[in-house]
Amino acid sequence: MPVRHYSCKNLLIILTIVLLGLSIAIGAYSKEAAVKSTVPYTEKFIKKHMTNVNGTLATYLKPGTSADPDIVAGREALSESLGFWMQYAVMRQDQVLFDRSYQVLKDKFITPEKYIVWKLEPDGQVKVNTNALGDDFRIISSLLEASELWKKDEYLITAREISDTLQTHVQNAGYFVDFHDFSRHESPSTLSLVYVDIGALRLMKDSELIDSSTYEQYERVLSDMPDDGVFFPKTFDVQQLRYSFDDHVNLIDQLIVGIHRAEIGQKPTALISFLKKEFREHKTIKGRYNRATRAAEVSYESPSVYGLAILLALESGDKEWAKQLHKHMISLKNRDVSYSGGYVFNKNTHFFDNVLPLLAETALQNP
Repeated sequence: MPVRHYSCKNLLIILTIVLLGLSIAIGAYSKEAAVKSTVPYTEKFIKKHMTNVNGTLATYLKPGTSADPDIVAGREALSESLGFWMQYAVMRQDQVLFDRSYQVLKDKFITPEKYIVWKLEPDGQVKVNTNALGDDFRIISSLLEASELWKKDEYLITAREISDTLQTHVQNAGYFVDFHDFSRHESPSTLSLVYVDIGALRLMKDSELIDSSTYEQYERVLSDMPDDGVFFPKTFDVQQLRYSFDDHVNLIDQLIVGIHRAEIGQKPTALISFLKKEFREHKTIKGRYNRATRAAEVSYESPSVYGLAILLALESGDKEWAKQLHKHMISLKNRDVSYSGGYVFNKNTHFFDNVLPLLAETALQNP
C-alpha cells in the first residue's frame, strides 16, 4: 500500500476545514438550545396570571362564582387544562414543567379510587364525584409520551392506574363513555365524539394498556362517523349505536374531532374547505355556527379556534394555511398591555384561549 505524504500546508487546510465544520455544528446546536431555553411569552403569562397559589391552573383570569356546579367559573381548575399543559410540556421537552404538573395531578386531582376529578375549587378542594373521559385520555397520553421521552417508569405506572379505572368503571355496553359518577355509581350511554382521542388510544394500545380490538373499536367510531356535508355529529349513543347532531355547532369540538379524523388518515376535507371559505370571505373564523344555515351565531373570535385550526392544518399537511392562521391569531395577542403574552379581552381570558395558541405555535415551530 502506498504511503501518503502531506505537506504542512495541506495539513493546515485540512485542520481549518475540520475546525470550520465543528464551529458550524456547535453554532447550530447552540442556536437550537437557545430556542428551546427561550420561554414563550404566553407561557410566562400563564405561569404568572393563570396559575393559582396551590399550583393549579385557573380557568379564567378573573375570579368568579357559579350557581351551577357543572358550569365552570373564575379561578376553578379543570383536569382538561392540566392535560393540555402536560401536553405542552412534553411538546417543549420541558421535564421541569411536566413534573410540576405531574405533582399537581397526584396531589390534587387523583382520588384514592384512582380516578381524576374533572374540576377543583380555586383552593384545591374537591366538590365533584365525576371524571371527564377526554381529559383522562389527554393526561394518559402525556404520561405515556413523557415516560418514553424521559425513561421514567413512574409516569407509565400512573397512566396504567388511570387507564385501569376507566376500563373498570367508565364504560357502558362495552364502550368508554363521557364520565362516571363515583358517588352514585352511574354512567351515561353517551360518548361525545370530541372525547375519542385516537392518538391517546393508539399510545395506550402500544403500551399494552388496552388491546388491539379495543383500539380498533374507536377507530371504527371515527371512521364510520357521518357528516352533514360540513359538520360532524356531537355524540355517539353506545347502546343504540347512533350518532346525533347538534343544531348549534361548537367549532372547538368540530376541530378536535377533525384532528382525530385526520390522525386515522381521513382528512376532514369538507370542514377544512368551509373554514378556508369563511376565513377568505370574512377574514375571521367564529366560535359557533348554525348547522342548518352555516351562518355564524356569535360575533366573537376565539384564539382557541385558531390554535386548533392550525393544529388541524399541520395534521393535514397544509403548513401554508397554518402560517396564514397563525399570522391572524397572534394579532389577537397583547391587546391588553397589562398582560404581556396573553390573549386578554376586557380584562379577562379563558385558559384555553392561551394554551391552545401556545400549543399551535410550538407545533408550527417544530421541524
